[in-house]
Amino acid sequence: MPKLKREAGEMRATDFVESLDRGLRLLRAFGESTAPMTLSEIARAADLPRATARRILFTLQHGGYVSGDSKLFALTPHVLTLAGAYLRANQIVAVLQPVLDRISLAALEISSVAVLDGDDVVFIARSSPTRIFTGGVDIGYRLPSFCTAVGRALLGRLGDTELKERLTAMRRESLTPRTVTDPKRLFAAIAADRKQGYSLVDREAEPHFRSISVPVRRYDDAVVAAINIGAHVDRISTEEMVKRFLPLLREGATEVKATLL
Repeated sequence: MPKLKREAGEMRATDFVESLDRGLRLLRAFGESTAPMTLSEIARAADLPRATARRILFTLQHGGYVSGDSKLFALTPHVLTLAGAYLRANQIVAVLQPVLDRISLAALEISSVAVLDGDDVVFIARSSPTRIFTGGVDIGYRLPSFCTAVGRALLGRLGDTELKERLTAMRRESLTPRTVTDPKRLFAAIAADRKQGYSLVDREAEPHFRSISVPVRRYDDAVVAAINIGAHVDRISTEEMVKRFLPLLREGATEVKATLL
């Protein structure tokens, strides 16, 4: 009898490398703290047995990804080679960075690019005028997709049925008093944003910050990212965002569409 071919993406149990999965989970655990962590803290954050965490830590130390004195451990700059490989190989970053720079200078505000990663958005490029603060949306910064302008612009690429299921299943916690968490209200907001071609979120993800975003489409019209401009609420009104910033974002998204593959 001929062997059946596996479907694309189908994984057997023997294809899964548990030790690698645990090592990556341990690396992510360092994000739970801004200070060096003890072995027990790392094991708890990674949900690993202490002995397993110890072996992984020493392996990562050997590779130069972790430093420690057997009591406290911290990541080294060498871990940035992992993120750097993604950024160097990502066409979206290469194509959009100069566009972001022009948008940021024209708006005199922070401009960023984000992509979906599970139920979160991850900022993968940014530009900021030198005159204003640069905190908040550094590269690698993560936020829930449901309460951010970039997230809603990206979620708008889903069909109605999939979008409803996604919103119902995802974790929706209030980050500010203005955060909308009801899935029906969120679906209505994202559907309206999809129709108008942009999303504007006012103080739902951060209490003093509002942002406006448009989807970035590649040559075949598929949404692959979102670009935004964010500003402190004391500096820019929602009306000014639509009047001043929306044309800049739309122009930038249109400019790169034919270039993105």
